[in-house]
Amino acid sequence: MYKHILLPTDGSPISRKAVANGVKLAKAVGAKVTGYYAAPPATPLEFKGFLPVGYTDPEKHARAIERAAQSHLAVVEKAARAAGVRCNTVFDTNDFPAEAVVAAAKKNGCDLIYMASHGRSGRKSSLLGSHTQKVLSLSPVPVLVDR
Repeated sequence: MYKHILLPTDGSPISRKAVANGVKLAKAVGAKVTGYYAAPPATPLEFKGFLPVGYTDPEKHARAIERAAQSHLAVVEKAARAAGVRCNTVFDTNDFPAEAVVAAAKKNGCDLIYMASHGRSGRKSSLLGSHTQKVLSLSPVPVLVDR
């Protein structure tokens, strides 16, 4: 079945639930996992949601991104350790998270991507897009969506 599962996370509660379920699947099939976080590149602009709210030193921004990545990926490591599943973690900066997830799966030799769906629909989905839907359309490996 599956030997190596990519678990993308954005740190949200729904993503943490998908990580927990992905680790359970890995345990059940004897797979290892790779936790993955894609952050936007460090810029001088600070954002709150989608709106720029100020300026910061790009190095300070890069350190904040690294802290966020470590925090989000620690959730994957903790779940894997508790389940006795082998785990490694990776993070990148990329303006296109869906493409980054697909590239991470390829680069790490993953044969399944297990990720959350944030359940956006209607106008929100068309305005914001769905990273999960983009991964589904781009990925050459199977994608299992946790709802």
